[in-house]
Amino acid sequence: MEKWLKEDGYEDRIKGRGLLIRGWAPQVLILSHPSIGGFLTHCGWNSTLEGISTGVPMITWPLFSEQFVNEKLVVQILKIGVGVDVEAAVHMGEEEFEAVVKKDNIMKALESLIDEGDEGEDRRKRAKYLAEMATKAVEAGGSSYLNITLLVEYIKQQATTTTRN
Repeated sequence: MEKWLKEDGYEDRIKGRGLLIRGWAPQVLILSHPSIGGFLTHCGWNSTLEGISTGVPMITWPLFSEQFVNEKLVVQILKIGVGVDVEAAVHMGEEEFEAVVKKDNIMKALESLIDEGDEGEDRRKRAKYLAEMATKAVEAGGSSYLNITLLVEYIKQQATTTTRN
């Protein structure tokens, strides 16, 4: 990638108006920025949760495994995302370029995501609402907070019981 970036001159072209992050990127921090209006995601579980918890509508592009189930959650159940119409899983090491998503599908998903009509507005409102719910869940007294507290207490209890026997 470094060779490609250097030969293409990408970094020089974006200097002063863009940012190139090499290696690990602080995804939640980036998604939390107010200028972010959408998130193109492969629908891995961590990325899905990060998109939900930051209130960012998503364009879904699953590749394999559980990512297709996560896409259904985002697009069909939560209704905070738009798919690019991936039809089949990618078999690692056997990618066929004919199976690549067509640019028309990507454009359609992008246009739908940024739609300023009722559908787009509803999607953005739902995404923000789910982010608020996720925030409340991890705060003291929230459902995630309580469940992790119960789990820790259970593990402590089991450890104490095991050492006594």
